[in-house]
Amino acid sequence: MNLLKASILALFICAAFSSCSKKEAALSDPLLTNRDTTINPVNDFFSYANNGWFKKNPIKNSESSNGIWKTIQDTIDSQIKRICENAAQDKSAAKGSNKQKIGDFYTAAMDTVAIEKAGLSPLQAEINHIQAITDVSSLTKSIAHFQTIGTAPGFLFYIGQDDKASTKYAVFFYQGGLGLGDREYYFDTENRNVIIRKEYVKHIEKMMKLMGEKDAAAAKNASIIMKLETDLAKSSRKMEDLRDPVKNYNKMTVGQFNKLTPNIDWNAVLPILGIPKADTLIVGQPEFFTGLNLLLKKYSIEDWKTYLKWNLVNSYANTLNKDFEKQNFNFFGTIMNGTKEQKPRWERIVHATDESLGELIGQVYVTEYLPKGTKEKLLEIGNNVRDVYASHIKKLDWMSEVTKQKALQKLSKIVMKVGYPDKWKDMSSLSIDRKSYCSNVIRVSKWQHNYMVSKFGKKVDRTEWQIQPQTYNAYYNCSNNEIVVPACNIIVPGFEGRMPDDAVLYGIIGGSTFGHEITHGFDDQGSKYDENGNLNNWWTSQDLKKFKEKTKAIVSQYNNYAVAGKHVNGEATQGENIADLGGVIVGFEAFKKTEQYKKQKKISGLTPEQRYFLSYAYSWMINRRVEAKIRLMMTDVHSPEQFRINGPLSNFPAFYKAFNVKEGDNMYRPDSLRVVIW
Repeated sequence: MNLLKASILALFICAAFSSCSKKEAALSDPLLTNRDTTINPVNDFFSYANNGWFKKNPIKNSESSNGIWKTIQDTIDSQIKRICENAAQDKSAAKGSNKQKIGDFYTAAMDTVAIEKAGLSPLQAEINHIQAITDVSSLTKSIAHFQTIGTAPGFLFYIGQDDKASTKYAVFFYQGGLGLGDREYYFDTENRNVIIRKEYVKHIEKMMKLMGEKDAAAAKNASIIMKLETDLAKSSRKMEDLRDPVKNYNKMTVGQFNKLTPNIDWNAVLPILGIPKADTLIVGQPEFFTGLNLLLKKYSIEDWKTYLKWNLVNSYANTLNKDFEKQNFNFFGTIMNGTKEQKPRWERIVHATDESLGELIGQVYVTEYLPKGTKEKLLEIGNNVRDVYASHIKKLDWMSEVTKQKALQKLSKIVMKVGYPDKWKDMSSLSIDRKSYCSNVIRVSKWQHNYMVSKFGKKVDRTEWQIQPQTYNAYYNCSNNEIVVPACNIIVPGFEGRMPDDAVLYGIIGGSTFGHEITHGFDDQGSKYDENGNLNNWWTSQDLKKFKEKTKAIVSQYNNYAVAGKHVNGEATQGENIADLGGVIVGFEAFKKTEQYKKQKKISGLTPEQRYFLSYAYSWMINRRVEAKIRLMMTDVHSPEQFRINGPLSNFPAFYKAFNVKEGDNMYRPDSLRVVIW
């Protein structure tokens, strides 16, 4: 998945950053002003291209990062805020209408007086449910129940496309249940993670006290939860091992799953999840469920009840009173990510409203903020990049003709969804009121679960979007062989009121978006899916061997990058690194077909090539706190931003030529070490 950072048409950008005058917009060139000319581009291109902006825009105390994402998100947030406030002010909105739901959700979430008065009462029914557990049978049924309201204790469950039969939906069970998110947090011996484990126990203890536990009981229960989660982590696969779709595809019957986990009666659990007629399941990590099965008896029912109560309150902490919310922020915001203070409440609630009702907000967003012609322009650039990609495949010197034809067939069938969906999800059954923020979120979680399980047994709807038009992101879906690019990704700060030149458009849209996402279809894991989205090996054995040799080279390259002594996990990040490398190359080749490149006219003293590479660096102009970088390195499959620029560019001869990179420079890699794949 990759962020699209681009502007298509001048008319919709000018409203985004009204603080800039027309004169300033006409004169400024962010590719110049963002630079730090005290840094030599041949040694650190990421910092050269972006550090000037970082110096003038330090990270706010309420943020863990700053940069192009945050700048654009601020614009989107202000637009969503207006949508929410306008809806909230209209008390005459018809009950059940989109406006009523948006307005009531936002109003309830902003009503701190009512939230303080309610305390834990919105969760009391669920707490009572936990208290009623008496044995392993009722425990496993309760774990299933909590899956239906979005808390996901013990494991993860979802309905998704069958990786080997992409026209059908399948039932998936996956490892989960870890409050710290990733198994390595429970075992890594680096001092920072030893401290995080200690602070996590303290955090749980404080949250237990807020739940009404006395000091001794809170301390005891915090220790139990940490031990239980550590045991779950022992059976969990590492992040890099979760990337392989073949190894994480283990289809079995319900009877076979029952034999794997005799302490869990899946025939009793599945109806609670909403899929009583499921006969086969896909179990991502069988060894995890073997471990979970043993833990159901290793820990007492009271211990499990404590874990479930913790999981419940941890999941809904941000919807509760200020004591819960502040303690939750103190650990996950400050200790884990280095953020010094919370965002203003309106901003937190705008995000929460969009997260819960994004499908409804998106319909207003498209009408009020998206100009005509966006889809057409995005498709134009996307198709240009695809054409270049095809020519690259045809010229590959390491791939046989038979595999090339399969690759070209897959490329030609990639579907490009851009802007916004042609049809919206029906949320008419969702009830929202102004009484309780927490209760509204629970109802949203139930609706989302019911919507998901309603797909089971039906034909896959390939028109569905998994992202909103106002979400600043994009993705490639292997099972649909599709690229999805939402509408809001049309903003480029610094080009308000004018059309960016082609170097900017192709550096951002062509390279870091379409080129990147297309390459995901041909990265180390995406390449395992055929043109119809099925796990199906379309490679000759010799070509596959050559491909794996090339991917090993990029793993080796990124393993050598580090932040504060923490090395990048080259294995876990290789898919994104391959996509970054492919994206910047095909984006550049597509740019070479434009008039700007052909005429070789300088803009702001920069050659077309220099502008392209500076634009590509602009697409990842993100500065993070060290704590946030390290957390992402432990939980995310993307490399830190500086390596998403310096890494692929150090493999690209065209970049060397544009900035006169020579042997001995930090950005220089010998021919023997340069990675060339697509």
